[in-house]
Amino acid sequence: MATRTPRVLLKTLASIGAVFTLLLQTGCSSVFFYPDQVTYVTPDRLNLEYDDVYLDTPDGETLHGWWLPAQSEPKGTVYFLHGNAQNISSHIMNVAWLPERRYNVFLIDYRGYGRSTGAPDIEGTLHDAETGLRWLTDQPDVQGQPLFLLGQSLGGALGTALASEWVERDEQPPMDGVILDGTFSGFRAIAREKLSEFWLTWPFQVPLSWTITDEYEAHERIADISPVPVMVIHSERDGIIPFHHGERLFEEAEEPKRFLRTDTGHGSTFVIPGYQAAVLGFMDANGE
Repeated sequence: MATRTPRVLLKTLASIGAVFTLLLQTGCSSVFFYPDQVTYVTPDRLNLEYDDVYLDTPDGETLHGWWLPAQSEPKGTVYFLHGNAQNISSHIMNVAWLPERRYNVFLIDYRGYGRSTGAPDIEGTLHDAETGLRWLTDQPDVQGQPLFLLGQSLGGALGTALASEWVERDEQPPMDGVILDGTFSGFRAIAREKLSEFWLTWPFQVPLSWTITDEYEAHERIADISPVPVMVIHSERDGIIPFHHGERLFEEAEEPKRFLRTDTGHGSTFVIPGYQAAVLGFMDANGE
């Protein structure tokens, strides 16, 4: 019994050291990316027409996506970037309602998600988001029509960086609006918050967060999206990305901007018809 406490302490210290080393080596990637390859539902099960799309990235990966055409004369196109878990087959319900409302939808899986090759990291997924957008803007069905980016959670952070660079480089066609749903204000900030929730990583939340690049912080990039209109959506009941992240993004955004305060769980905004209507109103107003 006399040696039990030291042995337990040594095992605990070893565990902490192992966690610290793993997170340091991965740059805290595990905080952001939880992909899987399970097919949860396909568009045809939701009575949606669709095409499988495969895209090659400049660094040799292959991305998989779905093109969902509008069910009647299209009013525009929505480019959807999903959150950090699972893959497009589990996130499709967030946009499955749009084709009936006369919007085309294109959604992709980042590298390592679903049927896309590779392993995810921040830089890689940013390249994937741009690869998808460039393919989309080359499609005849999209050209000459309003174009909107909808990003949820991680997808909103990626979308903010992508949209700000698109505007700064004066890329064509221009976006007509950017919609951010349940998005965190910065990679470092949310990593620090999540690391602080686990007792093994709590002591290392600050040094580990500094292993994450600060080149793509949404709160620093969102102002650069102007004059493209921005809609920030965040729930007061979001248990994954706290409400203050949405407040900060809206505060840092330049006009024209709109804030939609919701009360659903994280990633559940569009189960509420009223929230669907608010987004449709934003797109209709800015797509004319």
